[in-house]
Order: sequence, then C-alpha cells, then structure tokens
Amino acid sequence: MIYRFRVILDNDTKEDIFRDFEMRENDTMEDLHNVITQCFGFEGNEMASFYLSDDEWNQGAEISLFDMSDGLNEVRLMNETSLSDTVHEDQTKLIYVYDFMSMWTFFVELAEIVEVAEGVDYPNLMYVQGQVPTEAPEKVFEAEKDEFEDDLEDDDFNIDDYDNLDFEENWN
Repeated sequence: MIYRFRVILDNDTKEDIFRDFEMRENDTMEDLHNVITQCFGFEGNEMASFYLSDDEWNQGAEISLFDMSDGLNEVRLMNETSLSDTVHEDQTKLIYVYDFMSMWTFFVELAEIVEVAEGVDYPNLMYVQGQVPTEAPEKVFEAEKDEFEDDLEDDDFNIDDYDNLDFEENWN
C-alpha cells in the first residue's frame, strides 16, 4: 500500500507552505524524515523527532532520529519504526521537529492509503505549495495560566517592596 502525506510548515505567514508526497507503507520513519528534509530543502544533518499527535495537534510520544538517553530511557528510533506501525486510519497526525536549535516544526498528516500505481517511483513528490523561509518561524511558548495567579493579583502584596516585608515578627 501507498501512504499519501501532507506536510505543512508551522508558520505565521499568510502563505501556506506544504508538500504532498507518497511513500510505501513498509518504509521507516527515518525514510519519512529523509523525504521531508529533501522536500523542504534541508541538508538533513540536524537532530529531528516525530511526535504522535491527536486531532488537536497535541504532542504525544516521541520517535527520535538518535538515542540521546544514554540508556536511561527506552527510546523509539526512526530507523527501527515502520510507517505502518506508526500511522494508520486511527493515528493520522504527527508533529515533526527538525533542528532543535531553530525548531522547524511541521504538521504531518496521513491523507489517504491507496494501492501501488504501476510505473510510479516511490517516494513520489506530488505537489509543492509555497517557498520555505530562510530562517525558521519564531516560536512563542506560553505557559498555561496558574490557577492561583488571580489570587496574587488581588492582594496588595508587592514582592519588590522589601522594606515592608517585616521579617522580624514572623522570625523563629
């Protein structure tokens, strides 16, 4: 069987940047990594990982290019993991991060599974949309709001007002 993917660059520009391509179901996740780097014009010499994702694109379990755990944790590796063991009708979405210093982030979605077409070489780049920027889009990381944050805002307590913190009365 042939897996058809759409890989979309996570960016804040008005132009969508994505690639559609086909791969064989018995290819590995490392093969998928190589196709993505080639389709988007990367050299492929940076660290990368795939993450399983749900329908809301929440990051799940990691599939890494290399084992960096020093044997402390069990790591799923791309070269040991087949496409068919990772993506299927019930698990269609992955997040792909390339170059952890620049954080190129992509949404990878299995669009459909089809029969092998005679005379087609795989992997097969089907469609290209948009130009890849020269630098990775900037990421904004925001922590979830703390449930006690509102309580602190309502108090007249000023952490920077050291003169009025009166340590003496509560000192043991």
